[in-house]
Amino acid sequence: MIYILYVLHFLVCLALIFIVLLQSGKAADLAGAFGGGGSQTALGSRGAVTFLAKATTFCAIAFMLTSLGLALYGSKGSGSVLESVPIEAPAPDAAAPTGAPAAAAPGAVPGESAPADPVAVPAAPAPADGGAADGTKPSGG
Repeated sequence: MIYILYVLHFLVCLALIFIVLLQSGKAADLAGAFGGGGSQTALGSRGAVTFLAKATTFCAIAFMLTSLGLALYGSKGSGSVLESVPIEAPAPDAAAPTGAPAAAAPGAVPGESAPADPVAVPAAPAPADGGAADGTKPSGG
């Protein structure tokens, strides 16, 4: 059924294009080019309605109806395209309890990103001569 509507819409579109292109403009005569056109003014008489004007009206109504039908058929889908994309939830942090925000490491600079797993950060090895990790020797003794 939808394919019939597609074909009908396509044919109505082509017919509407050709009918409109076949018609002459309101001031298509030579006098209209120079500002004349006394008999076809905006407030003057229009004359008889031609076959092309009736065909244009019919094709315009058919175009609107087929467009409405196609729009209604298309809205019966699943909704938004973004709703069909799977969203992966980020993995919960193992160190923080569920529902509580993760605490910042002591001495962390605001704005810097912390390591992913604070337990896995290796400590600096102790020096062999008994000094502190920063290279200074303990005072005394």
